[in-house]
Amino acid sequence: MDCQTQPSREHEGEYTVSTQSDIRPEVDSIRSNPKTQVLIIGGGINGIGTFRDLALQGVDVVLIDRGDYASGASSASSHMIHGGVRYLENGEFRLVRESVQERNRLLRLAPHYVKPLATTIPIFSIFSGILSAPLRFLTHKQGKPKERGALLIKLGLLGYDSFSRDGGNVPRHKFVGRKKSLAKLPKLRPDVKFTATYYDATVENPERLALDLVQDALAAGPHARTANYVEAVGSDGDSVVLRDMLSGETFEVTADVVVNTSGPWTDLTNSTLGEPTKFMGGTKGSHIVLDNQELFDATGGTEVFFENDDGRIVLINPLNGRVLTGTTDLEADPSEPSVTTEAEIDYFFGLMKHVFPTIKVDRSQIIYRYSGIRPLPGHGDTAPGFVSRDYRIEQSNFADSKTVKQLSLVGGKWTTFRALSEHMTNEALALLGRQRTVSTTDLPIGGGAGFPQTPAAVTSWVKAHGADIGEARARVLLARYGTKAAAVIDFIVAQSDTSGGTGAVDTPLATLPGYSNGEIAYLMTEEHTVHLIDLLLRRTLIAFVGLLNQASFDELSALAAKAAGWTPERLAEERAQTVENLRFFHGIELEATSATATAAS
Repeated sequence: MDCQTQPSREHEGEYTVSTQSDIRPEVDSIRSNPKTQVLIIGGGINGIGTFRDLALQGVDVVLIDRGDYASGASSASSHMIHGGVRYLENGEFRLVRESVQERNRLLRLAPHYVKPLATTIPIFSIFSGILSAPLRFLTHKQGKPKERGALLIKLGLLGYDSFSRDGGNVPRHKFVGRKKSLAKLPKLRPDVKFTATYYDATVENPERLALDLVQDALAAGPHARTANYVEAVGSDGDSVVLRDMLSGETFEVTADVVVNTSGPWTDLTNSTLGEPTKFMGGTKGSHIVLDNQELFDATGGTEVFFENDDGRIVLINPLNGRVLTGTTDLEADPSEPSVTTEAEIDYFFGLMKHVFPTIKVDRSQIIYRYSGIRPLPGHGDTAPGFVSRDYRIEQSNFADSKTVKQLSLVGGKWTTFRALSEHMTNEALALLGRQRTVSTTDLPIGGGAGFPQTPAAVTSWVKAHGADIGEARARVLLARYGTKAAAVIDFIVAQSDTSGGTGAVDTPLATLPGYSNGEIAYLMTEEHTVHLIDLLLRRTLIAFVGLLNQASFDELSALAAKAAGWTPERLAEERAQTVENLRFFHGIELEATSATATAAS
């Protein structure tokens, strides 16, 4: 395949599979009953959160996305759940307060995926930036950026800690001098003067957290319906025209309220619906994932976080046994694919050398790369780093309709998705003339419900669920899915029973022994998995952590085809499009053809 070939899609996850002709049951459910109270367009984290909240209120709600769930901007995050200490300089005190509260809340409600994260800032000066900071605060113009010195960072962290006083559940920040800093992180640049360590949280598998929210919504009852790979292609009077991306069939849906949560594509969606807007002004952020044990060890288990002289924030995060490094903040066009460039990689390497000068990093260590566009509001001449990360909800009439109302989300980020979804739901309820009946404030998310919090509780859980598959395997699944692992185990056991086997069939994969045949079948049939790329990027961390090679790709695609009942033609199409996606967006080179990957007869 020509390495310069560009996929003809605007964001990751859009596919047209000509061999698929049947309408999927979830699509038929919407097509055959095309009237709903709320239609949500955009299945990123904020659209999914709103879907869950509205479903819990008993509202008849439909969610659609042109790609997979959380496959656009939501898949390109830095894996951080954070209050945004840097937003203080922007004067965004409301956002910081809400973000800290939501960070603390997610640590409680989704403990299976959201974990405490110690973050260390290396500091190489005392007074740097003290003169430019007030101007940046007042004007939000970047001017001539300066790396922050100890005084500014200390003041910022004192303010940051103050937002955690009400119900905070992470430690306060700590400042230490050069000697203690190098004792803890000996690979740091030797002229470091201080390090400051504060605490936020990381989300180890954000796409799976998003899927948990989808499942929570559907569990509320049949009034909640959803389908991925369904695109809004226009309007007709009071109706939204939808197209199934697999079969190509179009149909109309009528709603009392249309909610546009398509992130950086909000303006493009509104234009498609017949009501052009200019709300958005997103910026591009890229990341790379490295397999570099020396760098992983050098972080001391903390995220290393600092601001470069050019004003960009940089993070070096030990995550899932690898090192995640990012990010950039560049102007971007949402109508164009977002990819990590070679210039950005060179930039990351230079910054890592700036902090850990003796550690060798090179392109051979990159196992995964990704890029996305932040759904930021239009910002004129405001520097990208100072564009507000806050959100707002714009209300209008839908297209030419006199009765249908529309809500468009501008902004939003992972950390505040629950609070944002609450606000969006309240706006929709007001338009429907309904009252909130269920609060999500203290409602556990997916596999976070009943998640064991102590070693003793974990041991008790695995003993209770490991009789058929073994306690060691139950422990792995609990870590991977939270308490939703019980459903995975039940599926595997039931599959064994129906196949006539004796005991559970949980055969490890030849190329990925941490996964099994039964687990892959579960992911393909029970989790809205439409395409092979969904399995590799969002139902698992296989690609992210560098476990995807030709052998594992062949084995996984054969198992996916068997579970989904794909024909040989469909499998060949899936493999070809997946290989293109992985190469273009993620820098993973594989072959589409294989003698071993065949569909089941």
